[in-house]
Order: sequence, then C-alpha cells, then structure tokens
Amino acid sequence: MAAELLSPLLPRRRRGLAVAAAAPLLALLLVAVIFFRAPLTTTVSSPERVDLTLVAGAREKGAVCLDGSPPAYQLRRGSGSGAHNWLIYLEGGSWCNTTQSCYAQTMSNFGSSKFMRPVNFSGILSKDHLENPDFYDWNIVYVRYCDGASFAGDAEGEDLDGTKLFFRGLRIWEAVVDELMGKGMDNAKQVFLDFTWFVQGLHKALTTQVLLQSHPTLFSPIFQTLLTGCSAGSLAALLHCDNFRGRLPQEVPVKCLSDAGFFIDVKDLSGERSIWSFFNGVVHLHNIREVLPKDCLQNKDPTEIQNILAPNGSYPGQAWSSCKADIRNCSSTQIDVLHGFRKKLVSKLKVAEDKRNWGLFIDSCFTHCQTPSNISWHSPVSPRLDDRTIAEAVGDWYFGRRQDVKLIDCEYPCNPTCSSLLSTA
Repeated sequence: MAAELLSPLLPRRRRGLAVAAAAPLLALLLVAVIFFRAPLTTTVSSPERVDLTLVAGAREKGAVCLDGSPPAYQLRRGSGSGAHNWLIYLEGGSWCNTTQSCYAQTMSNFGSSKFMRPVNFSGILSKDHLENPDFYDWNIVYVRYCDGASFAGDAEGEDLDGTKLFFRGLRIWEAVVDELMGKGMDNAKQVFLDFTWFVQGLHKALTTQVLLQSHPTLFSPIFQTLLTGCSAGSLAALLHCDNFRGRLPQEVPVKCLSDAGFFIDVKDLSGERSIWSFFNGVVHLHNIREVLPKDCLQNKDPTEIQNILAPNGSYPGQAWSSCKADIRNCSSTQIDVLHGFRKKLVSKLKVAEDKRNWGLFIDSCFTHCQTPSNISWHSPVSPRLDDRTIAEAVGDWYFGRRQDVKLIDCEYPCNPTCSSLLSTA
C-alpha cells in the first residue's frame, strides 16, 4: 500500500503568521526561562494504564468512528505546577481509501471503539519525571484514532453490503476538543498537543521530528502552548493547528511539534507516484477539504521507506522485503537508494533552517514514532544528536533553553546511538 500527502512544505504568510507544512499550520513557540535538565534514568519505568472515556453526546453530533460507535480518549489529570497545563496526543493508525478497506478497519480499534482497550502511557506521556522531565505532571490526553483519515474527514456515510460507514474524523476532533474545554482546558496556561501518526512503519528508515514555530515574542514567556504529534497524528497536528489556536484564549500560546509526520512526494522504485494515488483516494472518500489550504487544493500537487519509496508492488519479487523489515539486511545498493531518499527529505526541510525559532531533530535510526516510547524518548539507549535525547531537544526548543535547535543526523549507519532496542514497527 502506498500513500502521499497533499502538499509540500513551503513557507507562506497568512494573517501575519509564519505558516508551513502540508496543511494550514499556526505554530506559536515562545521562550520560557526554565533551566532544569533531568538526569537519564538507568531503569525503564513500568508504563501506566489509564482508563478509557467515551465522548459524551458524540452520536448526536455525528462525531463517530467508521462503524458509528462513539470515539474515545484517555485522560490523566495533571498535578502540582502542571495541573493547568495540557498535552493532547492524537493516536495514529492506518488510513483507508476505499469502502472495502474502511469496512475492514471497522473490525479493529482503528475503526471502532468496541475493540478499544486502554493504551499504556510512556515516553512523552509518562508521569515519571526521570523518563519525561518536562511534561510528567501535565494533564495528558490520549485521543484514540478510529476514523481512517487523520481526524480530518467529514462525509456522509456509505453503505457496503448493508453496513453503513461514517467518515467523521473532523467532527471527532471538534467533539473531543469541546469536551476537554469543559474539563478545564479552556483555562489552560500551557497546552502541548501531540498528534501521533503511525501508518504502519512509514518513517522507519528516517524518523523526522519537525518542530515548527512562529511569533516568539507575541506573549509573555511565562505561559506556553504546544500542539505536537507523531506520524498520522502528526499530519493531524499540521491540519488542526490553526483551528486549535482559535479555540483557546489569545493569551494562551500554542506550540506545534510534528514527530515523524513529514511526507514528501517522491516516485517509488517502479517510477510511479503511488502514494499520490492512495492519498487522492483518502481525500475524496472522506471529503478532506475543509482542513486543507486552498492553494493545496488548487495546485493538486500532494506531498517513507516502506509505503512511499518501496511500497508493495513497486519492486520485483521479494527484492526489498527483507530490507524494509530491517535496514541491517539492506544491500549496499539499497542503502544508496535510501541515502538518496534521505537527501531529498532533508532538502525539503531547508525552509526551517532560516527560521530562528523553528527547530529540527532528524535522526537516521531505523525506527518510527519515537516520542511515545520510553526507550527512544529519554533513556540511556535513546538516539542522540549533539549529545541530546529527543526529550532534551524538544524541551530545549519548547522552553527556549537553547535558541537554535536544528539537529540533523549524518547518513545511516554513522550514528552509534541508534540502538537495536528501538522498535522497527
């Protein structure tokens, strides 16, 4: 299966704000005077189980999963100095671009809350200050993914063999935010919105964490807000950042972090733009138009390794199967191809290098979605750039501990901190 995003990362101006990346994005990053740097824990804490909550009145709002069941989230209340700060994390999962694939998804937790079970909190979601030094005491919300289109669609349901399907991701997003506002987020001092985009290993050979920001001096440095995400949820971060900014009081700054969610428009191994075809189907089936920028829709030019560069069917036989499963199995010729892909991706992100308050953390480890993992986020075996873990780099950028957080790794396999313990899924 292949996939492709509907717009490249291009700088543009709108309402006086710096806007970038594949969707309307308003990412505000302010400076806070915080100089705390936590030591690395030598042990990995046990993940925390948090109860599942169904969104109240969801059916009446039409905010339902693919199968019509109500959406859900998990909320752990903050404490101490973090009691009024919020981190919202949108779960990722596979997209569906046909009624058949969407129907198949209703048989899982990615299409129905009937199959959902509580997810353990770890990494950036953890309440352990050694594992998660900057956000451990915040209100943490893990929004479950069940719409098949990154919380972005809004279309009337279609029938398949007598079964009605619902494409209501945008309404789910709105219903969840409404409910969280009623639970205290409208009084937030800081908000960190984390969208995770899983998409079945799409960023395995090159995990990209794009930290986007504008208006560094708009608000007082005392209060901060962040919208962040990983992979499919990272796309949701790009799509909903402007909307989220508009929902919060103007005195609450909004910051945006995208973990492994930047996808480029490249041809696959067979020379086809298969990812474009796939996402074209998603956009039309789910009616993903309201959240897309108008210039994207007008240009119709959408913008790694498993589903973009080497999707199934783009290569003969099993030539790339072993390499896709584990980069250590790749031949020297295949590694050269991956290096070429890396070069194209990094070149697309050059726009961030001249933005003083934007940040980058691009490592070449063979893994995907590193912020929610207790191993990759902040541990003795975490990937490092400039001797910083991902958690330390994000904290440096978020709190303004360092001014220029733009870290780009060398080509694989040069980085010795790319541990074999990192997940390859």
